[in-house]
Amino acid sequence: MSVSADLIIFWAVVLARVLVPLTIPRYPLPGILAALILDAVDQTVFQALTGLTFEGYQGYDKALDIYYLAIAYIATLRNWTNYTAVRISRFLFYYRLLGVVLFEMLQFRWLLLVFPNVFEYFFIFYEVYRLRWDPKRLSAKTLVGVAAFIWIVIKLPQEYWIHVAQLDVTDGLKQLLGYPLTTSWGEIIGGNTGLFVLVVGVLVLVLVLAWRWLRRRLPPADWEVDFSPDAHLDRPADARLVRTSRMLANRFLDHELLEKTALVTLLVIIFAQILPGIRSSDWELALAITIVIIVNTLLSEWLARRGVTWPKALRQGIIMFAVNLPVFLTVSYLRYGSFTPEALTNIVVFVLLLSLIITLYDRYRPLYLIRFFGEYY
Repeated sequence: MSVSADLIIFWAVVLARVLVPLTIPRYPLPGILAALILDAVDQTVFQALTGLTFEGYQGYDKALDIYYLAIAYIATLRNWTNYTAVRISRFLFYYRLLGVVLFEMLQFRWLLLVFPNVFEYFFIFYEVYRLRWDPKRLSAKTLVGVAAFIWIVIKLPQEYWIHVAQLDVTDGLKQLLGYPLTTSWGEIIGGNTGLFVLVVGVLVLVLVLAWRWLRRRLPPADWEVDFSPDAHLDRPADARLVRTSRMLANRFLDHELLEKTALVTLLVIIFAQILPGIRSSDWELALAITIVIIVNTLLSEWLARRGVTWPKALRQGIIMFAVNLPVFLTVSYLRYGSFTPEALTNIVVFVLLLSLIITLYDRYRPLYLIRFFGEYY
């Protein structure tokens, strides 16, 4: 396949991984599952359809993983009605983010075991429950128990297997079945058809029995299956959203700014460390973070005071991108004096992801505050 065709496929996959997570706020469960599937098959697509190597894509892959998790966290501010669940998800998200920062700076793989990605599975649990039941039913004890179960039983073994032992599940299965690692799965399945049919049959039986056992213990459903939470949310009037946004804009130092500072700081450090072609020293990162936080906060205040509401969110995102891009280009130019095409492309991707996340955070944070602290807003 030609180089141009390879690049078209490459950027089509990257674009899909940028756009698909944007469905998570409106359709949380399908959105995050689609993002997970794309993350799982992207390199398989490259292997099957292109002649590309993975060296340049590894950084994009890691950055896009953080990107869709950040959007999932912001979706909890928009959609979740159980305050305890929101607090748990906030802890799990920032805990993992901190672990990724430490890993990228120190390159100790055991850090990913100490800081496992529990947030993702906790998010999926909540959204699966919300399909038919009101999440307000979930007690703090249940939510903490679910998070602990995911952490200890699921994620610790998984993180150890992948990041510490650095073992591949498919390679392990091939060795267990006595095949060389280079053997294709089509050949393995063809030579063990009876075994695979038996395994699939057992799995189906276990799932059916587990579902029948679980269904007898589940409470009556509160509504029909609905992949969008909007029908079950009390959306505040636009006038109240504008008023809340203006109140936040008049408070330069508050919890919102502190959280936004933490979010932007961690994301900038992670993206700068893992995207290829972006080389930044500690003082350059500190300068870029400081400028981005100040500029974005002032811009958010200006937009809020002008009464920018939901229908204008796309324009807000474009403005954020247009403002942030020169900041990072300036910092990079002052350091290096020029840009390679690779560095320029990666800076654009970097700023695009960051601007989308900041825009969504500014858009949905007022909903969270009105829902749980309405008497103050």
